[in-house]
Amino acid sequence: MRGPRIFALLAVAMLVAVAVASGSQAARSPVAAAHTRQHAAGNSPTAHLKGIHKIKHIVIIMQENRSFDNYFGTYPHADGIPGLGGHSGTVPCLPQADSSAPCVKPFHDRYDMNIGGPYHLSNAIADIDGGKMDGFVGQQENFLSICGCGPSVPANDAMGYHTRKDIPNYWKYADDFVLQDHMFGAVPSWSLPSHLFLVSLWSAICKRHNHPKSCTNAPDTPVSPPPFGHPIYAWTDLTYLLHKHHVSWRYYYFNGNEPLCETDTTLSCAPHSGGAQSASIWYPLKWFDTVKKDHQAKDVRSINGLFSDAQKGKLPAVSWVVPNSLVSEHAKDTTVSLGQTYVTGVINTLMQSPDWKSTAIFLTWDDWSGLYDNAVPPQVDENGYGLRVPGLVISPYAKKGYIDHQVLSFDAYAKFIEDDFLGGKRLNPKTDGRSDPRPDVRENLRQLGNLIKDFNFNQKPRKPVILPVRPKTDLIKPSS
Repeated sequence: MRGPRIFALLAVAMLVAVAVASGSQAARSPVAAAHTRQHAAGNSPTAHLKGIHKIKHIVIIMQENRSFDNYFGTYPHADGIPGLGGHSGTVPCLPQADSSAPCVKPFHDRYDMNIGGPYHLSNAIADIDGGKMDGFVGQQENFLSICGCGPSVPANDAMGYHTRKDIPNYWKYADDFVLQDHMFGAVPSWSLPSHLFLVSLWSAICKRHNHPKSCTNAPDTPVSPPPFGHPIYAWTDLTYLLHKHHVSWRYYYFNGNEPLCETDTTLSCAPHSGGAQSASIWYPLKWFDTVKKDHQAKDVRSINGLFSDAQKGKLPAVSWVVPNSLVSEHAKDTTVSLGQTYVTGVINTLMQSPDWKSTAIFLTWDDWSGLYDNAVPPQVDENGYGLRVPGLVISPYAKKGYIDHQVLSFDAYAKFIEDDFLGGKRLNPKTDGRSDPRPDVRENLRQLGNLIKDFNFNQKPRKPVILPVRPKTDLIKPSS
């Protein structure tokens, strides 16, 4: 296991180096200096804009596989685990697969690597158990008995939760900005459908390229991108509307050639062929027919471009950012601490960008990974919602220390983008020019809240909150 750990440390070093260098260079660059003079003179580029339109750059950072209760179940005043963290109610105790065994209560899990349980549609149904929310332990135990991956450490860690001491930066963002305690996955399923919903508000199987009517609903089993399959993503995604209305966008991922640096202070390292790549299921946008037809595939690019674009003050209007396997926080595969370091580096870089004063960062996790959550997902249509995940809003216009109790899903990101840049136009088969048979217009579902409530556009733009990329934590590192 030494090799993967070295790779992980190298990856973190690279990310820290880029974040630190981006911050210091941005402060010295002519572009940054010009923006600083402009702001000092009271001539802010957003001064003439009103409301939501003060946000000129939306950055959606999606990490992997965490439930809300796993990260924020004991956060004060949030809708967390009953009976813990000052929350009212009786502490839940969930049955094991062996009904004669004692039930399992939530516990503080200090381990940096977690296991969780299975997380396909059938597992979501079992976890929810008709609203009882009591299937997590049994599902994990059944999974471990057949996967050959051994017992979790500690046992039944589907019921584990982390605290401020474990993930201090994430809790600090909640303290200083907005925590969403009813952010539900768009679909009760795994990563690929979740990422498809993120960019297109649907997950489907299609028979013919460029024939959106050939697509049928597939909330759990869409065709995966290479190397697993050769997908036909013929339905309409959000970039189709963005391109049509001349709104810039980019999708940043790890292409496997990012430099792996050995120190925290230099960028002078060459690309390494062994660099960890983002899983293709995390960037399915690349294979959409609309993206190819509009010659936009070039805008699915290396995460190096995000650091460069932020430093230069050239962020696009809309960005999606996905991790690689080493920093994803994916239960079973990587550590919480590496993911927090990576995300902090990205957010620090965005905060130190000349674009900060007109930026909104939406941070979330793609699915629950079989980890316990007590909130029953609303049934909004035949596809969703999925189980609850953490959600954070970070922006100079975000309310400070605000807990958003609205019912939300990833569809709310698209709704915010459309309201900000597209005059409220929706991914609607009746109006967008590409008629696909999606079940409904998800942005318009009556249950869906509005992210605009997380902002105060009348307040003076908030200063950046630059956090240490390697904060002291209470986490116990893997032993091998």
